Amino acid sequence: MPQKLELLYEGKGKKMFKTDDENLLITEFKDDLTAFNAEKKGSEAGKGELNCKISTEIFYLLEKEGIKTHLVETISDKEQLVKKCQIIPIEVVVRNVATGSLTKRLGIKEGTILPFSVVEFCYKNDSLGDPIINDEHCLILNLVKSEKELEFIKQIARQINSILVKFFSSKNLRLIDFKLEFGIDSDGNMILADEISPDSCRFWDSKTNEKLDKDRFRQDLGNVKMAYEEVLKRILS
Repeated sequence: MPQKLELLYEGKGKKMFKTDDENLLITEFKDDLTAFNAEKKGSEAGKGELNCKISTEIFYLLEKEGIKTHLVETISDKEQLVKKCQIIPIEVVVRNVATGSLTKRLGIKEGTILPFSVVEFCYKNDSLGDPIINDEHCLILNLVKSEKELEFIKQIARQINSILVKFFSSKNLRLIDFKLEFGIDSDGNMILADEISPDSCRFWDSKTNEKLDKDRFRQDLGNVKMAYEEVLKRILS
């Protein structure tokens, strides 16, 4: 097992640590909750552990379906051993149902099922508020090498969406939308990084449309931990 060394980076939901293997990192999930570009902050004991378990299960599922990810193994209740990769500074958002910022920006009624899954890009830049960008913006900012790389990202994002919509539907959950991040590993391969959890996804109960994700914190609905526990329970069922 690689030895955990100094803190490399701390984000809103995770800490990244160096190890004595230059190609591996340890990621530690935090109990912190943030919303609206960290303007709203909170904490929920046990949230980090729940997100670690949920993300681990989803990444293993995707690996079985042929999606390459950074996950090597889970090494504690809230720590994963992951491949070191150069993160592409683009948040890839896949939307199946209108809600959140899409509803605010375009006036589409919340809950409207979109005629097809929409893939959006946001520039990962906290100082700018992670603005929405288009393909040309990605190229002029040198966030990717080529249009071909952007098309590959969209293709993989849609593939992941198809896998997850089917999986979560079998667990009586609607996958409303979610965020993905990708990176380039030491071999030059583009792989899925970051996490897939109620922090980065919107889940609604299939029957009641009850929200079972971070919107419970964003919208002061309460029972955040209970919602995350319910998602994990259904995933493992």
